[in-house]
Amino acid sequence: MKTSRSVSLVIPVRNEEQSLPSLIESIKQQTFEPAEIIIVDGGSVDGTVCVAKEIAGRDPRFRVVEAGPATPGRGRNVGVAAARYDWIAFTDAGVRLEPDWLDELVKTASANPDLDVVYGNYEPVISSFFERCAAIAYVPPKQPKVNGAIRGPSTASCLMKKEVWARVGGFPDLRAAEDLIFMERIEKAGLRIGWAPQATVWWSLQPSFKKTFKKFALYSYHNVLAGRQKYWHYGVARQYLIAIPFLLLGIFHNAWWFCIPIAGFLLRVARSIWRHKEDRSVAWLLNPLQFAGVATVILAIDLATFIGWVKALQERWAMASEGEAQKGA
Repeated sequence: MKTSRSVSLVIPVRNEEQSLPSLIESIKQQTFEPAEIIIVDGGSVDGTVCVAKEIAGRDPRFRVVEAGPATPGRGRNVGVAAARYDWIAFTDAGVRLEPDWLDELVKTASANPDLDVVYGNYEPVISSFFERCAAIAYVPPKQPKVNGAIRGPSTASCLMKKEVWARVGGFPDLRAAEDLIFMERIEKAGLRIGWAPQATVWWSLQPSFKKTFKKFALYSYHNVLAGRQKYWHYGVARQYLIAIPFLLLGIFHNAWWFCIPIAGFLLRVARSIWRHKEDRSVAWLLNPLQFAGVATVILAIDLATFIGWVKALQERWAMASEGEAQKGA
C-alpha cells in the first residue's frame, strides 16, 4: 500500500448519465490516485456508457465494462474479477468523493497492516427542506468508533483486500441488499475491520416524495425476494399490528383510544429527530415544520415498504403456481 499504483476502484452503474460526470470529476481530484478505475455498466438505457467511454478514452486508468443487464452485486463481481491489483476500493454512482477519500482509506490500511477491510464514512447531500427531512427519516446517524464517529459500514465507501471478496464468495447477484449480505459475510468470517471516519463520500438523496416512494418500494420488493423481511419488514409491520387493537377500540368504543397509536407514531418521529441532533440547537429539535416533514416521509416509506412487500409476495406466488402447473403437465 505504499504507491498510488496499488488500488483498483470498482464502480457498478446503471442509468447514471446525469450523476456520473460529477463522480468521475471527484475521482480525478483524489490526492491518492487509484491505479485503475473500473466502471461496470449493468445495462443502461440512457447515455451512461457513452459518457463513461468518452471519459475513459481520455484517461488510460479508466476501463468500461459492459456487463449486460447486471444487478449491482454482479456488477461489482465483474469489476473485481477484472481488477489487476490486490486492493479494491468500492464506491457507487450517485455519490461525490472528498478529495482525500481514498487517501484516508489507504492511510488507515497502511497504519494497520493486519486489517482486511477499511470502511469509510458517508454523508447525505442536503440542499432542500425535503432532503433534510428525508435524511432524518432514513439515513442512519453516526456511530462512535475508536478513531471518531462514522456513518457506515457501506460499500459506497470502503477498501479491502481482493482475497476478502474471494473468501466470502463475492456479492450476491441481487438488485438490493447485496451489499448488506456481503458485509454480513465479512463479519461472520471474522475478518479484521478498520474504520476511516475522514474518508467521506457525499450521497445524493432522492429529491422528492415521489422518487423516494418509488425507490423504497423497489428496495422493499427486492429485499423480500432476497428473503430479508426479518431485518426490515417485520419491524415495520409489528408497529402497525400493535396499533390495530387500539384503532378498533377507537372505532367501536371511544375515540380517545386513537391517541395511543398516534402518540406511538409521534414518538417514533421524535426519536428519529433526536438521533440526528448532534450539536444542533433546541429550536432545530422543536421545529414543527421539520417534525411534520419527517413524519410525512416516514409514512411514505412505510407505505412503500408494504407495497413492495405485496408485489414481491405476488411474484413468489405466481412463480410457485407456475412451478406446480409445470409439474402437473
